[in-house]
Amino acid sequence: MARSASEKLRKFYDQFSGNHHVLIVINADPDAIASAMAVSRLLWRKVLNVTITNINTINRPDNLAMTRLLEVTLTPFSEITPDQFSRMVMVDSQPDHNELMASLKPDVIIDHHPDSNIAAPFLDIRPHYGATATIMTEYLRAARIKPSVKLATGLFHAIKTDTNDFKGSTLIEDVRAFQYLFRHANIHLARKIEQADLRLDFLKYFQIAIQSMRLRKGKVFVHLGAVVNPDVCVILADFFMRVSSVTWSIVSGTFDKKLIIIFRNDGIRKNAGNVAKESFGHFGSAGGHKNMARAEIALSELKDPIDPKDEKKLLRWIIKSTEKRAGKK
Repeated sequence: MARSASEKLRKFYDQFSGNHHVLIVINADPDAIASAMAVSRLLWRKVLNVTITNINTINRPDNLAMTRLLEVTLTPFSEITPDQFSRMVMVDSQPDHNELMASLKPDVIIDHHPDSNIAAPFLDIRPHYGATATIMTEYLRAARIKPSVKLATGLFHAIKTDTNDFKGSTLIEDVRAFQYLFRHANIHLARKIEQADLRLDFLKYFQIAIQSMRLRKGKVFVHLGAVVNPDVCVILADFFMRVSSVTWSIVSGTFDKKLIIIFRNDGIRKNAGNVAKESFGHFGSAGGHKNMARAEIALSELKDPIDPKDEKKLLRWIIKSTEKRAGKK
């Protein structure tokens, strides 16, 4: 394993020289933020400068707390001119994951999501890993770089989040990285980031969800209607999985002219990514991991199967589209 990590690190470093201006592109969440921090540390004093840019707007309280407490500087993609950079790195994503990313041609891609057969001079895609942060921890160790407290805390939090406290897709490599980072991280700081997950304006959606939820053989279905932020769907999907009798949680809402559907399950002989893709992949982007997945569909694509303005019919359509597949998977 050590030789393999060292070889990957060498090939990674081969992509850069001392006169390069490097842009790291992320869809900001804990794993992407921490992985970008690690890339920045790996390239310290090896390139002219490194800029981290986020294609999404960061609204989730835990992500805001993470960037603030770990002092991570992010520049919105709208303020970036990609042509001004001589090297581009993409972590925890691949170009086909987002419309903005689709136009980019990264020199380096490091990710743990399913391989989308993208081409780049340097690729390290490991779909079986629980987090990209685990891969980046292996790079740091191969480079014999002891992570700072803030970097270790970020990577620690990322692995904990993306593996769902090791209840989700996890390898022994994730556990080893976590154990290593535990020795260098500030656990109190990590807990502070983790617990900052609610906004006051999110609370009304809990009432909507509890009043409108449909429970069918351990599966909870909720449609929230228009939401101020799609992250509220994620928070509620996770919330319902804390109910002992719930095996699937499927929560949807509309935002920015899109239907967002979040999938969660208990991970026992189930595959949320497959259910999302088979149910909604022909309408828009859909996929994920065994115990967590997401679908995003433009409302304009739904006019044939269902009127998206009729929220009761929309929920019935989501239930009909997913219930049998979720039962089998």
